[in-house]
Amino acid sequence: MIDIKTLREDTQLVRDNMSRKGRHDISLIDDTLTLDSEYVTLLKREQDLRSERNKASEEINRLKKAGEDIKDAIVAMKAIPAKIKELDEKIQPLKSQIKSNLQKIPNIMHESVPQGKTDDDNIELERFGEPTQFDFEPVAHQVLATNLGMLAADDSAETSGTGFYYMQGGLALLNQALIRYAIDTMVANKFTYVETPLMLRANVVENVVDLDDRENQIYKIEGEDLHLIGTSEHSLIGRYLHKTVRPKDLPITQTSYSMCFRREKGAHGLDERGLFRTHQFNKVEMIVICDPKDSASWYEKMQKITIELFKGLGLPIRVLQMCTADLNDLKHIAIDVEAWSPRKKGYIEVASCSNLTNAQSLLLGIRANGDGQKFIPHTLNNTAIATSRALVAILENFQTKNGTVKIPKVLHKYMYGMTELKKEE
Repeated sequence: MIDIKTLREDTQLVRDNMSRKGRHDISLIDDTLTLDSEYVTLLKREQDLRSERNKASEEINRLKKAGEDIKDAIVAMKAIPAKIKELDEKIQPLKSQIKSNLQKIPNIMHESVPQGKTDDDNIELERFGEPTQFDFEPVAHQVLATNLGMLAADDSAETSGTGFYYMQGGLALLNQALIRYAIDTMVANKFTYVETPLMLRANVVENVVDLDDRENQIYKIEGEDLHLIGTSEHSLIGRYLHKTVRPKDLPITQTSYSMCFRREKGAHGLDERGLFRTHQFNKVEMIVICDPKDSASWYEKMQKITIELFKGLGLPIRVLQMCTADLNDLKHIAIDVEAWSPRKKGYIEVASCSNLTNAQSLLLGIRANGDGQKFIPHTLNNTAIATSRALVAILENFQTKNGTVKIPKVLHKYMYGMTELKKEE
């Protein structure tokens, strides 16, 4: 979503930004400016009428005190509310349509965002660790976990359908270890841990999830005004809907663990027997609400946390800057963190970090006001860890020729003495 003030005052910037996104039909911009001009004109008339009503009320009070006739003044004032109502009936639909249009205009991208037509045009920024090499043919994570007796996709297919899983034994404990490791890391970085609802009302979902994700990712609860969250970011940031925060209380830095639910309808498809892309998964997320002048530095801090977390696991990773084509409309700039997959002989996405500047705050109606300051805060979000993706990377990178899996040392303290995943007797 774009700020109407930006559209009014720097129209060419918005046009150029649309062009960078590959959207060359800019009629939406012109239509929105036309609607906005009409809206401003009508709003001025309404404000003038309200001022006129106030003056008429003051005149009536003056006449009363002077003992003069007030009939004509009352008749004149009574006509004003009907005129205001008539104008308001025109203003509200305009206001709604302008907001709808602004939601379709992408946030202004950072100048460093590389031009691209697909995600193949994302740019590698840095790499940590060398791709894992084996003297044997590595086994796919789902085969390895099934052979260990720790993943039962056939059972979940019977109870729930594809895109779900039963995980047990050491693998399930490893999943919990990753959650605890990530939470410990976030708390050590001074993020407040929050337990959030796993369901949100439609008016929240509509303002925290973009249109494409709402249609293809979010589950609706039948017969209820509730949706399952696709990430705890939705409920963390959604709690600030229509809220005004005090500048002195910024930054707000929060983290949460939650189950996440996604339909995964569309081009990506499901990992029917594995863990990489499923309908249900675990994630530790982080969000920041901050003063605009601080959002660039928070963007750097947040991605560093995730990078260090995965480096701590001993996984080979790389960082990609997302190109124009791969950047969600709400995002100003974003990176993906990818881990090496020996099986695919390539990298797989395990986390992402995004700076949304004021786009999300505008949607949600989040304001900062107080101490002589008034501004729209910036919001950022970052995946600390999506455990299913991390499990795929651990299973594939730390497997042995014997079919066991070495557990990263940083997780040993969470594993009840277990240092290796082995098939139980």
